Amino acid sequence: MTSEIQLGDIDVRVVHKAIKNVHLSVYPPDGRVHISAPHEMRLDKVRIFAISKLGWIKEQQKKIRAQERETQREYVDRESHYLWGERYLLVNVPSTGPARVEINHKALRLHSHPESSTEKRESVVAAWYREQVRVVASEFVQKWEPVLGVKVLHIFVQKMRTKWGSCRPDRGHIRLNTELAKKPKECLEYIVVHEMVHLLEPHHNKRFLLYMDKFLPHWKLIREELNRAPLAHEDWQY
Repeated sequence: MTSEIQLGDIDVRVVHKAIKNVHLSVYPPDGRVHISAPHEMRLDKVRIFAISKLGWIKEQQKKIRAQERETQREYVDRESHYLWGERYLLVNVPSTGPARVEINHKALRLHSHPESSTEKRESVVAAWYREQVRVVASEFVQKWEPVLGVKVLHIFVQKMRTKWGSCRPDRGHIRLNTELAKKPKECLEYIVVHEMVHLLEPHHNKRFLLYMDKFLPHWKLIREELNRAPLAHEDWQY
């Protein structure tokens, strides 16, 4: 069941689901607010919860609306694309073989069929970005496992709406945003460490922060750099 509640000038979309806990999200690009709530949670209780988080909601909306965003990608020659914080110019290379992407000096060469659609080219580049994150993240996981004394059982890489990463401590899984391939590698390492620390402490509490300060003392500076980096152009839907 889907409902709407109003908090002053803020519209909140509420979806009741078969879940145990309430989840609050603020979506780019305009800061839309979404709450997923258990079926048995009455709407008045959801409203009380939302009011208790109003300060956090406004803070997130302010950050999202202020953050620079890329223009929509069209996958035409000399369009700017990024890998690990470096800018590359797209070069379309007509090819009848398997579609692929390669880096050559400052060019991102996209090999695809001459009649490939924009959507097809986008999917090829997206798959390539996912693989970049997967490979480099695996290296960081191997580096940090003996330091943190934890074991990551699986790494998932996908496009994520509101997070750079997430963790399932009960399963030893971490999930990473494909967009991290466009940011400096130290940003990816910070997110990997952040999610791996959740294997030691699931919550963002004082103990979690102490772990972050211990293992990655400059993590706040990296977080600032990551949050300054432009976000991808997206037309987000709920």
